[in-house]
Amino acid sequence: MIEILTDENFEEKVQAASVPVLVDFYADWCGPCKMMGPILEMIAEEYQDKLIVAKLNVDQSPKTTMAYQVRSIPYLAILQSGELKNSILGAVSKEEVEQALASAGL
Repeated sequence: MIEILTDENFEEKVQAASVPVLVDFYADWCGPCKMMGPILEMIAEEYQDKLIVAKLNVDQSPKTTMAYQVRSIPYLAILQSGELKNSILGAVSKEEVEQALASAGL
């Protein structure tokens, strides 16, 4: 299951998470972001005990988007206790997401 994040719940959901969080910064109008949807669903299912997969709409959550200096989407951020461990810019394959997770210690 993919969590939905907002400016209002971001700190609570990400900082308090007992496992790392993969945050997909996206927008509804973004074609490459839509391409990442099925990949993130698979990652969420396969890593469900080790990782939280979440989405944050950049248009609806400008405060968090600016705090993480997101200037281009899709942008995937791997966070642990709110600290950035790794990131991916652009639409990528499932294998590339898994490589980024592995290099972040997952």
